[in-house]
Amino acid sequence: MFIDIIARYQDKISGPLLDRIDMQIQVGALPHTDLLKQADGERSTAIHARVEAAFERQQQRQGKANNLLSTTEIDLHCKPDEQAGLLLRNAMNKLNWSARAYHRVLKVARTIADLAGSAHIATPHVAEAIQYRRALRDQ
Repeated sequence: MFIDIIARYQDKISGPLLDRIDMQIQVGALPHTDLLKQADGERSTAIHARVEAAFERQQQRQGKANNLLSTTEIDLHCKPDEQAGLLLRNAMNKLNWSARAYHRVLKVARTIADLAGSAHIATPHVAEAIQYRRALRDQ
């Protein structure tokens, strides 16, 4: 019973607080041997170039970075295609998201699309954004 009271209290605090965080990613611990290995990932210079290109797209499209968009601007610049919109609405209903959470996922999906060089927000962009949003809620 006491555990239930604590859980309800944490939900009251963590829900509104987590609503204000765009991306929530849990990263598990790695063994020391993995940490000492040479990374196989993409080179920092390639990532840097992709981020600069995405930022330039944002500046050209809306005159500011995606994270600075107002709700009205999100509705204007972050419209997902039909399938992506359906996926996002289903996730919102299933995960019981607030309007704030919905808009934050749209901004992240817009950024993912920008990084991919896509003018449109498609299902893979929304799916990735949803995964970043729900990471801490599923535990």
